[in-house]
Amino acid sequence: MAEITHRFVNTNGIRMHIAEAGQGPLVVLCHGFPESWYSWRHQLVALAEAGYHAVAPDQRGYGQTEQPAAMEQYTQLHLAGDIVGLLDALGEDTAVVAGHDWGAPVAWNCALVRPDRFRAVIGLSVPYSPRAPFSPIASMKAMAGENFFYILYFQEPGVAEAELEQDVRSTMRRFLYSASGDTKPGEQWRAALPKSAKFLDATINPERMPAWVSDADLDFFVAEFERTGFRGGLNWYRNMDRTWELMAAYSGAKVTVPALFITGERDGVLTFARAAYDALPKNVPNLRQSILLPGCGHWTQQERPAEVNAAMIDFLRGL
Repeated sequence: MAEITHRFVNTNGIRMHIAEAGQGPLVVLCHGFPESWYSWRHQLVALAEAGYHAVAPDQRGYGQTEQPAAMEQYTQLHLAGDIVGLLDALGEDTAVVAGHDWGAPVAWNCALVRPDRFRAVIGLSVPYSPRAPFSPIASMKAMAGENFFYILYFQEPGVAEAELEQDVRSTMRRFLYSASGDTKPGEQWRAALPKSAKFLDATINPERMPAWVSDADLDFFVAEFERTGFRGGLNWYRNMDRTWELMAAYSGAKVTVPALFITGERDGVLTFARAAYDALPKNVPNLRQSILLPGCGHWTQQERPAEVNAAMIDFLRGL
């Protein structure tokens, strides 16, 4: 089995921790919220054994990578810049970039703004959506009305941090279970809640974790967020409007490099990103394949590593 090693690189003004395995063409793996490089543990090994240099960073604000103090330093342009700088630090001209959850917009935007550096893109869970004519937060407020919506709840600094950090183990158990494909009827993460709700009100703390989350896996995530808190990751949400303003020049732009999209049939993201999912062939004209995994929830590459690994390797070999 390929060995996963760790080191630090300097990129875009920050010190970034990376996990890597293998040698060959570079594949960069961008994690989501609330996660880390560890979310790609299965893919690092599989890609290395298939002949690729797989690199999974702790992204800005996460894990052992620096967490800038200024909230405005977490726009998508900062995050895509971090990945461009990672290629420079590794001495590579080009790479294939993959992203899951919040890492998917990073991957899509890398391919959008620097197709000269990112020769192909793999998105998991979150489909590409071109810049809309209205700001994201205004659109979400209109959509939510008098109901709770988690992204709006995340906007006020300190509020979500206080809730999520009160009991990190319970928070991570709730996140990982309630958004997974292993929930029973009535247990899955719920969007329709009164405005007075908190985020974790939409989740349950299960008696038993799914088989794909070992005790060691849970312990790793808990230790990371007990040490760092959730502020870094939450700041990504707090820059959605700022990113929208900065990317006005890309309004309506398509992602043109070869692409693969993978999502779970039971992924809650599809409930409010269905239009973007249906429009992928139009917005990503070089989309080679879109895969819907039956019974899979939000944590795509962790819940279904064998299927995701096979799809990624097949796509990479076809480039």
